[in-house]
Amino acid sequence: MDPIQTDLVVVGAGPGGYAAAFYAADLGKKVTLIERDPKLGGVCLNRGCIPSKALLYAAHTITGAKESAQRGITFAAPQIELAKLRAWKDSIIAKLSGGITQLATKRGVTVIHGRGCFEGSNTLRVETEAGSQVISFQHAIVAVGSRPALPRAFDLGNPRVMTSTEALEMEEIPEKLLIVGGGYIGLELGTVYAALGSKITVIETLDNILLGADADLTRPVAAYARKHFSEIRVKAKVINMSTSGMQIKVISEHEGQPKEELYDRVLVSVGRTPNNENLGLENTKAKLDEKGFLVVNEKQQTADPAIYAIGDIAGGVLLAHKASREARTAVEIITGKATSADKAVIPAVVFTDPEVAWCGLTEAEAKAKNIPHTVAKFPWGASGRALTFDRTDGMTKLLIDPATERVLGVGIVGHGAGELIAEGVLAVEMGATAKDLSLCVHPHPTLSETLMESAEVFYGHATHVFARKK
Repeated sequence: MDPIQTDLVVVGAGPGGYAAAFYAADLGKKVTLIERDPKLGGVCLNRGCIPSKALLYAAHTITGAKESAQRGITFAAPQIELAKLRAWKDSIIAKLSGGITQLATKRGVTVIHGRGCFEGSNTLRVETEAGSQVISFQHAIVAVGSRPALPRAFDLGNPRVMTSTEALEMEEIPEKLLIVGGGYIGLELGTVYAALGSKITVIETLDNILLGADADLTRPVAAYARKHFSEIRVKAKVINMSTSGMQIKVISEHEGQPKEELYDRVLVSVGRTPNNENLGLENTKAKLDEKGFLVVNEKQQTADPAIYAIGDIAGGVLLAHKASREARTAVEIITGKATSADKAVIPAVVFTDPEVAWCGLTEAEAKAKNIPHTVAKFPWGASGRALTFDRTDGMTKLLIDPATERVLGVGIVGHGAGELIAEGVLAVEMGATAKDLSLCVHPHPTLSETLMESAEVFYGHATHVFARKK
């Protein structure tokens, strides 16, 4: 085959890769998009964000039905058709992936399914089922993402030891499930399996679950998990795993005491590792850091002038919306629409029950960096809307500069926190003050009012809580 000549080649069609390809095409560039999987959308769409949120919705339906008994509405025990649940989840993925394919066609983006390998700073070879294809390009964006980490000690070659990828396939509902790692992925999937009937044990080596998130925000999540999971062990570790018939034998240590237990399945959720293998990066000037991520500057440029990197492979927080934002940055630099990159406010959301979301500065960061700040909190127990659906376990929290009254950070825990945090992002991004938030009329009764009332707490005149200004 003759080489394909293209302005921009994008390697990887996840939320960063296809966003970059589409934006560049919209700006008039000839774009070729490489994806090794049969479906576009990357991990987020096919094996991460989307299927997990679909299953979480199903789990919340079960939990909500049980909790409705206290309101005088009782349902029969749920009958779970696992094959039908899987088919529903997979249909969502198929619709979204098919939509991305259609958008690529409409934009004139050439899509090639195969494995890409750089042969030089301006040449990429793609191995496809039909053979190899050489692509000559002016610029490249690497967006190959990451995969679940599976330490060698846990890799038994036994399908009963799962990563998030296998756990989302929902092959069965194990009676006893061990989750190794108390981060957001493990807790989200634990929420799903607990609702479906599994007895969940979480083993976390650190002092608390969701370490790194604000302690005020994680307390309701820990309380929910302690109620719905069998056990959460912090400051614990797994020493050994082995196959024992139809189960996994796990030897762990907690509070200095060894434990030997049998589990039907084990979910290993201890982080993610970059997909940096077999990319041919050694044939370019691009460099990897000590953790295997591509080294980039604030413009998403690698050490090779022709090659950019975005998303998980570029390190930082491993979030889909962060990858999409970096896609826009890289394309604007490549096309000359921008000469420098602006620092975006990237929100984080944990879709546990309750949800946790935050953006901007956290209280722990402010204390560590000696940044002057005032904290204003509004408990959802004072929210009429939260009371109407029995979810008063939430809280909205603002970090405010006491001198300028600018909103430095926003944290929310509670039902729908992921939907609410965008207002916090807007406030921090636009340099809003607490006064701005307090003067914006919010509809009543809604959870969004809790942001307004948190700002009013700062001034000491919140309507629904008594809090004197210090």
